[in-house]
Amino acid sequence: MTSNDSSENLRNRLAEKMAGDITLSEKPGESLKKWRSNFEISQTDIANYLKVSPSVISDYESGRRKSPGTMIVRKIVESLLEIDIERGGKKIHTYESMLNAESSSKSIYSTYEYTLPIQLAKLVNLIEGEIVYKGVEKPLYGFSVIDSQRAILELSSHEFQKLYGWSTDRAMIFTKVTTGKSPMVAIRVTNLKPGAVVLHGLRKEDIGSVAVKMAEVDRVPLVVTTMDLDQIVQLLKKYSQYYARE
Repeated sequence: MTSNDSSENLRNRLAEKMAGDITLSEKPGESLKKWRSNFEISQTDIANYLKVSPSVISDYESGRRKSPGTMIVRKIVESLLEIDIERGGKKIHTYESMLNAESSSKSIYSTYEYTLPIQLAKLVNLIEGEIVYKGVEKPLYGFSVIDSQRAILELSSHEFQKLYGWSTDRAMIFTKVTTGKSPMVAIRVTNLKPGAVVLHGLRKEDIGSVAVKMAEVDRVPLVVTTMDLDQIVQLLKKYSQYYARE
């Protein structure tokens, strides 16, 4: 397979994944907004590409306009991919490792994708967390619970990207940590930054100054919690399932 064929195959697989996620979602507009946010593309850029008013894209995302059909979803997905290619294809190639990732990674304790995002303040409240560094708050479209020791010892920086699931705007919850330095170092050496980092099993006073400094440099919110891990996963999933019915 040539390089061009490989790139085209990657793009087609990603387009299929995106279109399916949007079309099958209970809230297609929210799913569309999630993918647009993942690609860091504005409503105006999509509208200009499709030659429609930005209000059309806004109406789809907010639910004011009837859910887009499969043809419209395909055109929107194509616009996201084409715009990214014009910008160098960085986002598309970031997702390559996720498409090729094995679902049974031993480093992943649990992972979950949200259609409707959860705000950082709500997540912190649910897990009885404490904010160490506030950073730049983003809507969180999922969470991953990572065995810190396994991830750091067994994964390369390229493989580490597989832990992000389908949205980097997620809470990365690291277990088996001592000062928080190692997870923050692992995040620093990748080109992906999570929406928030949660260090499980630690209190605020346990966090090393180096970990806090790295969070500040990357402007990533840093949170600690000592709540039982299974309870954290249960509460975060339960919140998403409840909220989706609102």
